[in-house]
Amino acid sequence: MVGFLIRRTLQALLVVFLVTVFTLALVHLFPGGPVRALLGPRATAQQIATANQQYGFDKPFYVQYLKWVGQILQGNLGYSAKLNQSVTSLIAQDLPKTIILVALGLIVSLLFGIPLGLYQAVKRYTAGDYALTGLSFLGYATPTFFVGLLLIQWFAIDIHLFPPFAPQGTTVGAILSDPKALVLPVTAFAFVQYALWSRYMRSSVMDNLVQDYVRTARAKGASERRVLWGHIFRNSLMSIITLLGLSLPALVAGALFIEVVFNYPGMGLAFYNAALNVDYQVLLGFTLIATLATILGNLLADVGYAVLDPRVRY
Repeated sequence: MVGFLIRRTLQALLVVFLVTVFTLALVHLFPGGPVRALLGPRATAQQIATANQQYGFDKPFYVQYLKWVGQILQGNLGYSAKLNQSVTSLIAQDLPKTIILVALGLIVSLLFGIPLGLYQAVKRYTAGDYALTGLSFLGYATPTFFVGLLLIQWFAIDIHLFPPFAPQGTTVGAILSDPKALVLPVTAFAFVQYALWSRYMRSSVMDNLVQDYVRTARAKGASERRVLWGHIFRNSLMSIITLLGLSLPALVAGALFIEVVFNYPGMGLAFYNAALNVDYQVLLGFTLIATLATILGNLLADVGYAVLDPRVRY
């Protein structure tokens, strides 16, 4: 188990290195360079040269990279001149709100996706299975932002049941203080994810239903409830655990679209605004945090899979 963890950790560090190099390189692909994007199109050549020297963009790339990594290790992710705020404080302000949105949407999608996927496998090829399969395909095919727009049109504009925008506030408490405004963004986020969990759960349960251990348990006189929940359910969850880690990039991307559509004050909306304003410091910091979260999720998924199935350790 220790060797397995060491290998996975080294792979994660390599991915972090490659992503940080690639991300910093992308900054230099801005039209006119990052300083031109920061100062605007009316900046003079003298102003650009001074800013390049001030921010260190006149130095070789590897020097810039080592300086940036050194700042990151000290907890300094840069400073947004356009927002007049450090990137670290901006992330500390917006990240908890995005975590609330993703966590609520993920919990709702799992609460519906796993049991309904299990039901589809047990009642496969019935009318209920076909109906839920059609719903899952609809979730797969529909873009997240379009689901959000439909929910706003139906439930906010047509019948005025829920507000069209997410709760506004600078703290998690302010967000949670208006649960009615959270219903539509959480539902839109959960619907797309539900399709993923239900289809994988259905496939995993159907694979396990024909395994030898299931026939052995039944031959020993185990009840169908015990076979289903005591044996099949646990083994089927391994694919969901792996998928949870691998789907983190999709979760982050989905949260970005939801936050933009519903004007939810989280990291996704801040990243979108930073892209519009070409605020490269915010873009760098947010990309780094999203990368680290994705790698950490994959690492935890690997560890969880190894705990449930010792064979993968070898």
